Amino acid sequence: MESLLFGSILETGTITSAAFFATTLVSLAIGIYIAFMANLKGGTSRSLTITLALLPAVVQLVIMLVNGNVGAGVAVAGTFSLVRFRSQPGSGQDITNIFLAMAVGLATGMGYIGIAIVFAVIITLANMALKLLNFGGAGCDVKTVKITVPESLDFEGIFDDIFARYTSNAELCEVKTTGMGSLYKLTYNVTMRSKASTKGMIDEMRQRNGNLEISCSRPVAAPAEGL
Repeated sequence: MESLLFGSILETGTITSAAFFATTLVSLAIGIYIAFMANLKGGTSRSLTITLALLPAVVQLVIMLVNGNVGAGVAVAGTFSLVRFRSQPGSGQDITNIFLAMAVGLATGMGYIGIAIVFAVIITLANMALKLLNFGGAGCDVKTVKITVPESLDFEGIFDDIFARYTSNAELCEVKTTGMGSLYKLTYNVTMRSKASTKGMIDEMRQRNGNLEISCSRPVAAPAEGL
């Protein structure tokens, strides 16, 4: 039993047709399972869902081809570095799911099918349990709020009372001019209170900024220097 779970089907280091198809089918099955679990309690985009389903099989083939080669270390590092070039910024959960899919591909690529299955099940169930327990958040939701105000409006502290009702923390991170200097765009990082209404907060802000543009989105991280 232990050899079945923790042993490799590529013990000789030779890729056979049976081993290739077995690892590929397992990689696809686990990838689909990871994608399905990622869509529960929050969901992901269609593009990321397909990526999660196919990524283990892609990584598995890379690892099988370089297995035993001197350049294996460089190839693995290059594979992991591809995460940086996703076209759309992702949340921490997206990155976790991507690395999980890649770890599964590494395991199946080395023939450790049992480890890949057990690891994927443990991590996805642990992730689901932490979400259900509301671990690390207590219902809080961090967002980036961008508010456009007219040049004539004194924006210093004008939204403080609104933030006090709907958020537990609000920080003004950026002020910049737009519209040929006729408008200001304010960027806040806020932590929403549990069950606070985003619509209600925006509606109150619209009454003070002259119904100009307001956006509320997932946190926008500033790009690191040199990247």
